[in-house]
Amino acid sequence: MHSKQVRRRRAVLAVLVGLSLILLTAYFGEPSTSPLHTLQRGIVEVFSPIQEGASKVFSPVRDVANWFSDTIHAKSRANQLQKQLNATRAQLAQAEAARSLNRQLSREVGLDQSDNISSYTPVTADVIWQDPTLWYQQIEVDKGSDDGVRVDDPVVGDGALVGKVANVGPTYAIVTLITNHTVQVAAQVTDQNSDRGLLLPKVGDPNALVLQDLPQLSPGQPGPQVGQQVLTAGFKSGALTSLYPRGILIGTISNASADALYNNQQVQVSPAADLRHLQVVQVLTRAQGSNVRAQLP
Repeated sequence: MHSKQVRRRRAVLAVLVGLSLILLTAYFGEPSTSPLHTLQRGIVEVFSPIQEGASKVFSPVRDVANWFSDTIHAKSRANQLQKQLNATRAQLAQAEAARSLNRQLSREVGLDQSDNISSYTPVTADVIWQDPTLWYQQIEVDKGSDDGVRVDDPVVGDGALVGKVANVGPTYAIVTLITNHTVQVAAQVTDQNSDRGLLLPKVGDPNALVLQDLPQLSPGQPGPQVGQQVLTAGFKSGALTSLYPRGILIGTISNASADALYNNQQVQVSPAADLRHLQVVQVLTRAQGSNVRAQLP
C-alpha cells in the first residue's frame, strides 16, 4: 500500500516537471503576442492591485517591526557604550590616584636630598586611617617601633611638614597633624629679615595656621608679605632642641594685614601639604642615642 502511494507521488511529480519544461520551452520560444504571454499579462494585471494594496496594508506593520528592531539595537549599543564609559572612568580614576601618589612621592624625594635632614633616616609609610573630624586631626600609618619610629619623630609628606608622631605601636603609629591644637612649631619667614615666630593652629579655623610672636616692626619697616614661604626654624640651645629639622617647608603666608603685624605680631599661614588627602608620608627617624634634632642657623 505504501509503495503504491510513493509511486503515485513520483508519477505526479514527473508529470508536473514535464509540464513545466514544456511551458517554459513554449513561453520562451513563442512571440510576445502568443497566448502564454497574454495569459501572463492578464495574471499580472489581476494580481498587481492586490499586491500593491497588500504592500500598503502591511507597510505600517513593517515600520513598527523596523522600529522595534532599531530600538532593540540602539539599547544594545547604548549598553555597550555605557560599559565602555564605566571602564574608561575606572581607568581614569586609577590614573588620577597614581598621579597624585607620584606627585607626593616626588616631593618627598626632594626632601630626602636636603642637607638639613641628612642626619635622619626617613621611613616611608602608607596612610591607613585619617581622622574624619576637623578639630582633632590625626592619621595612622603602617610603620611603628619595629621600623625605628618613636614618639615625637617629625613627619613630612606632600613636600612639606605634616606633623609629628604622637603614639607608636610595633607596626603602626599615630601622627598628630600640624593643624591640631596641641602642635606648635618654631618657624621662620623667607623674607629679607628671616623673621621667626611660633606656628600654631588658628583658633576657630582648623585648616589654617598662625605664625605669632614675630619681631615688633618699626614704622615703615617692611614685614612678611602674602605668598612668602614659611619654613621650620630649627634651633638648639643647651639641652633644648627643636623637634623639627631646619628648612622644611610648612606653608605660605595667606594673610599679612598691617593691623595684625603691628598690633599682634602675627600673620596667617596656609599649609603647603594637602593634609586631608595624604596617601604616603615619611617619618624622620634617627639612630638611638643621637642628640641631633636640628641644626643651628
